[in-house]
Amino acid sequence: MRKIPAALVVLGLVTVGLTGCSLPGSSDCSRPAVSNADVMDLIDVTGDSGDQPEVDVYTPLHASQLGYEDVVTGDGTAITAQNQLMVIDVALFSGATGEPIVATAYDGDLSTVSSPSQWTTNFVGFEEALQCATEGSRVAVALSPGDMADGVAEGFGLAEDDTAVAVIDVRKVYLAAADGQNQFNSGFGLPSVVRAPDGRPGLIIPDGTPPEDVVVQTLKKGTGETVTGDQPVRVHYTGVVWGEDEAFDSSWDGEPASLTLDGVVPGFAQALEGQTVGSQVMVVVPPDQGYGDQAQGAIPADSTLVFVIDILGLDVAAEE
Repeated sequence: MRKIPAALVVLGLVTVGLTGCSLPGSSDCSRPAVSNADVMDLIDVTGDSGDQPEVDVYTPLHASQLGYEDVVTGDGTAITAQNQLMVIDVALFSGATGEPIVATAYDGDLSTVSSPSQWTTNFVGFEEALQCATEGSRVAVALSPGDMADGVAEGFGLAEDDTAVAVIDVRKVYLAAADGQNQFNSGFGLPSVVRAPDGRPGLIIPDGTPPEDVVVQTLKKGTGETVTGDQPVRVHYTGVVWGEDEAFDSSWDGEPASLTLDGVVPGFAQALEGQTVGSQVMVVVPPDQGYGDQAQGAIPADSTLVFVIDILGLDVAAEE
């Protein structure tokens, strides 16, 4: 039996409103091209954004607070959430000497996926520096001692009060949530979906008997790449058993899941195949296209399942 991934979190859903309704929220994502200009004027970054940068620092550089500058501004997807997935290259330099310290491979590989929250474990200042940065951007960052976690500066051979200079090249950004055009759906007796401001969906399961066949509704229609099964697909999803009030599985409190069409139950795969990145779909999965007469964790035997799936991007295979 093919399975969906193990639960990342069990989420209690609170749902209000009507099908396809979004609660109020702002989609604005603006950022200054330069913050703390007095510091950033002392840093010059050159070179092609596809290659490791060359950095000239007016030394010794001492920044008392974070500064950043968009050396190149891309026109791709913006980073708006700490658990949003991205691919970045980073080069780190000493503010005291201007000498390079360490850098990622800069080999064009788009398979090494991370999130801002992973980087901010060591580089606290990356949270602000990456907020609303867009795919294709090159961002220069002056990291004050307070913008690095305890022990990080020492680990790179810097003094406790030294400034570090980072250059972040944003190669790829996955969507934080489905951003496609809302679609009209009719279907008496089917579940309704509501959305929080961050895009997180909630499900209202109606009373009554569930359908006997797989039902797929496209709630938002994206304009991105098509899911064919040739590449793993990154999704956020929430799953509810028909007749229950709480989700048995959701990815929304963690990072998006990477799925293959042959690694999920057939009804889930049917909902994904042929859809486009940026789409949100709801699927009702009867038992014969789910787990059948076998219980699966919190899912009783012979359950009809309902999923809401946000399609956020396609993964790139690792280069050999």
